[in-house]
Amino acid sequence: MRDVVIVGAGPAGYTAALYTARSLLSPLVIAGNEPGGQITLTTDIENYPGFPEGTLGIDLAEAFRKQAERFGAEVKFDAVTEVDFSIHPFKIKTYDDEYEAKSVIITTGSTPRKLEVPGERELTGHGVSYCATCDGFFFREKEVLVVGGGDSALDEALVLTKFASKVHIAHRRDQLRASAILQERVKKTPKIDFIWNTVVTEILGNGEVKEARLKDVKTGEERLFPTDGVFIYIGHDPNTEVFKGQIALDEHGYILTDRRQRTSVPGVFAGGDVQDPIYRQIATAVGTGCAAAMEAEKFLAELKEKG
Repeated sequence: MRDVVIVGAGPAGYTAALYTARSLLSPLVIAGNEPGGQITLTTDIENYPGFPEGTLGIDLAEAFRKQAERFGAEVKFDAVTEVDFSIHPFKIKTYDDEYEAKSVIITTGSTPRKLEVPGERELTGHGVSYCATCDGFFFREKEVLVVGGGDSALDEALVLTKFASKVHIAHRRDQLRASAILQERVKKTPKIDFIWNTVVTEILGNGEVKEARLKDVKTGEERLFPTDGVFIYIGHDPNTEVFKGQIALDEHGYILTDRRQRTSVPGVFAGGDVQDPIYRQIATAVGTGCAAAMEAEKFLAELKEKG
């Protein structure tokens, strides 16, 4: 039996662990398949407060873990396979164990959809990015390629114009899926141009991105396209598969929470990207992880009062 089980070990999860550990709740953190979260895929992080010279993503994740453990959080490198929130205490199964929990904080994050092309994985963090807000600063006066045609792709392309000398948007169709207002803004921006009916089939570079292989989906013709960076925006998938049917999700699979990080099940809270399809930043994840922890502490105190 645990007072608090935290599912997921990114910035939101470790923040929730830190706060609940300092409240002497001895939280258990089940790290999941991506310990540390997406920040471990980022080389330099310069937009998280407290690091004037920046820091490596993997180092920040490690610091989060050590700080939570210092106050008594227990981190298990295992993954949840099944939950039952229909009864209390809640039941949680992992590959290795089974637990009962009086409260649960879900911080499993979301995963950017990949192109699944050669070079993408190897060059992630070295020119391949899924976040312009995070990495745009590193592409000052450089040319970059944005892949996608929805609101996120166009929003991030506009962010990149603050830094890059030129932003090319490659889209597999000849029409965009983004909102009309956003399309109008982008088309009026001189730094942005479009490469229509085109997909990326390979990303090339030796240690950093140098070019992308583009394919015209109508003619089948391929060409090498020089670029300093490839920003991929073909959607995110929240990591909520194991929670389907247990708590309320929106139409895209994100966990629905109120302003106090409460889900549809009393005693179950959520923080970070798993309930945030908009910002997806370390700072916002930390904030919601903190709020979820404080709400879990209140829930447990009320539970104790009731006997």
